[in-house]
Amino acid sequence: MTPDRPGHPSAPAPRHPRRPISRASLEVVVARAVALFGLLFGAQALPIALSQRDAIAPAWWWATIVGFYGLLVVSAVASVVKRGTMLANSALALVFMLALVFWVPGVVEGGWSAAERPWLWFLITVATAAAAVAYPVWLATVYLFAAPVLYGLLRLSPFGGSADPLITVLDVVYAVLLGGAVLVIITMLRSAAASVDAAQATALSRYLDAVGEHARETERVQVDAIVHDTVLSAFLSAGRAETEEHRALATTLAQNAIVHLQAAELAPADEEPGVSARVVAQRIAEVAERMTTRFRLSLGGAGDSVLPPVVAESLYSATLQAMVNSIQHAGDESVPRWVSMRTRSDAGIHIEVGDEGAGFVVEEVPVERLGVRVSIIERMLRAGGEARIESAPGEGTLVFIDWPLPAPQIGGGRRDA
Repeated sequence: MTPDRPGHPSAPAPRHPRRPISRASLEVVVARAVALFGLLFGAQALPIALSQRDAIAPAWWWATIVGFYGLLVVSAVASVVKRGTMLANSALALVFMLALVFWVPGVVEGGWSAAERPWLWFLITVATAAAAVAYPVWLATVYLFAAPVLYGLLRLSPFGGSADPLITVLDVVYAVLLGGAVLVIITMLRSAAASVDAAQATALSRYLDAVGEHARETERVQVDAIVHDTVLSAFLSAGRAETEEHRALATTLAQNAIVHLQAAELAPADEEPGVSARVVAQRIAEVAERMTTRFRLSLGGAGDSVLPPVVAESLYSATLQAMVNSIQHAGDESVPRWVSMRTRSDAGIHIEVGDEGAGFVVEEVPVERLGVRVSIIERMLRAGGEARIESAPGEGTLVFIDWPLPAPQIGGGRRDA
């Protein structure tokens, strides 16, 4: 289902603090920075590569130029569209290493002077930065040392100009230090972003636990009051019933206790005022703004319905859980996600949480996974509504949350599909 154009249930949205950078958004920033860095260094090395063309075998020169510079462009495009950045940078680092490995058959012995650096020298840091983006830390560290050392060995050979050993060692150390600085910065940023993601996940988990604990405490107080005011009274009256009149009174008290217990989950213990559906929509909009992954919101159709507090909390919590499930399982933040809320034709509430992500087989969700079964489906059932989930691998997920208005009398309600 295509979501409606996002809207807001009320006037202009309040300003919220900027979202802290997440691991996914950091990877985009790092990939774009390395791509820009590579294009600038590549442009600097290109005139040198052109001037050294006569000293290199034509096939080797063309293969290296086309392969390396082509992958520089591919890496830049991938960083913009946020697709395939790891693969492009991995290929870039691999092609550079292959260029060093096949240096000897590509260059005529004596083709270089001792003072003239090959054009690949100016791109070592680009290759080590690409490896830092694409590879795990240990493999990027190996590459950081392997590429400059291999270049140094080639420079000391006759095919590399038999360069001065001291100058060559300094070149190798310089390349290792510069590439190491890039690797350390990227690793530290990734670690910091991972810590932020973990802190956000922990905070959200604690918030959900607090909401659940509050609901359980409210229910406990409500049941305690019912037990004290009705059940115990019925037991005491029954224990003292010695006449037909007393027995009739005990029966009446027992019937009242049963009615109160049946209604405990459908009505708040105190006569709390109702909650507007617009308030529920506002809370959904506010929590969506604080999430690291964006949802397109279409909440303007919430209407003026007034909901019991328990129902309002159930709608909000079930929607929040569906959003959290989408963030955790649908894919990275580039996956389209949306939340819509509107009033049904029968004045009930309909909420849709959807994404175009990985999807799953609903029937194969393990029993111990409580996010779908308890936090969404059973929560809405307890509130007098329902939740339905439609999903398939590779086709995204849709969560439909519906709540009909309560009937005037208990048990006389109407359920819509």
